[in-house]
Amino acid sequence: MKNPVYTFEKLKFASFEFTCCEGCQLQLANREASLDAFFSLLDVRTFREISSEKHDDYDIAFVEGSISRSDEIERLQVIRKQAKILVAFGTCACFGGVNSLKNRFSTEECIAEVYDGQPIETLPIRKISDIVQVDLSIPGCPVAKEEVERIVVSLATGSLVTLPKYPVCVECKEQLNTCMFDLGEICLGSITRAGCNAVCTSGKTPCLGCRGHADDINFPAFMELVKERGLSVSDLQEKLGFYNAFEAYRDDET
Repeated sequence: MKNPVYTFEKLKFASFEFTCCEGCQLQLANREASLDAFFSLLDVRTFREISSEKHDDYDIAFVEGSISRSDEIERLQVIRKQAKILVAFGTCACFGGVNSLKNRFSTEECIAEVYDGQPIETLPIRKISDIVQVDLSIPGCPVAKEEVERIVVSLATGSLVTLPKYPVCVECKEQLNTCMFDLGEICLGSITRAGCNAVCTSGKTPCLGCRGHADDINFPAFMELVKERGLSVSDLQEKLGFYNAFEAYRDDET
């Protein structure tokens, strides 16, 4: 008796970039070991990092980057109308990312500093969900390749898509790393959603929370830890605002 052959229709996939560095898309394109198998699940319609071909028929859209201009708003709305599933891809798309630091200054200051007074249209930075409905978010700066591949497989096979609920600290302990607090550093690993395999802290760099907050975090206890260690609360606030991923917790006085 022959083994049954299972077939499925490839996902019509498109990837788009807005205000960003395109590093999240490069994460996928550069994963050569699994690239063939990964793209065997997809009918790639638009993805400029790997092909110059462009097609307007797609079912799932990965959107990288934040929104900073009116033409980006219009383009994103067109993508949303076409896509059955729209994925905010990376920290800039999910939270606004490093680009959100621009919002601390006036538009005039930004243009004068970067463009020397040239007429440039720019708006306050917004995340994708501020403009359109987002069906799924994959955070990270950049995204974790293995996580994205797992999620795409789930989408292709109709399986449940999940993100870790626990914090980066769990992954950090699995790596047997020395706690950054013990090294005198403020680290957001205990309040940040896992999924990156603690890549920053494994390199002795404190977590800056690019994946947003984990579920059910105890932020008051985290604040007490910072104070007990004699670390700077103002430095903590700066770290919380770096990716704009902890809006609800910035300037908390608890």
